[in-house]
Amino acid sequence: MSADSLPITASRFATALTDLPLSSLYAKASELRNSIAHLQKSNVELQEWVEKEGDKDCYEAYVENQEVIKRMEERIEMVKKEVTEIRGLPWEPESLKTAERPAEIAGDAEMTDGERQAATRNGAAGAGGRQNGTSGAQEEEGVYL
Repeated sequence: MSADSLPITASRFATALTDLPLSSLYAKASELRNSIAHLQKSNVELQEWVEKEGDKDCYEAYVENQEVIKRMEERIEMVKKEVTEIRGLPWEPESLKTAERPAEIAGDAEMTDGERQAATRNGAAGAGGRQNGTSGAQEEEGVYL
């Protein structure tokens, strides 16, 4: 990870979760799980290079990815805690259905397209790792998780 691109701290991440609607929390957990899957796949390939070639850079990337995976797993647990312990709602990120959604989610239907895009953008920013790059300049200010 580059020295000028540090991940958001765990405490700031937890604080930012309090402002997100339930649907964004579920989306964040899904995004984190997806990122973990990609990092794990990348690490399988990196491990092969380390074993075959003894590549030091690949080994460093592998170790860094392991650290990022651990941090992402911790963040999933933080999201789950926000949903279940703080808000007292069920942890069902994979099974959201409009008819079964709690009242907090139903309010999302009243969001404008711009608000929905901002919520998605705030809930979908990447968390780092060697296998993915940055997406360029952000158009709006805010906390990107």
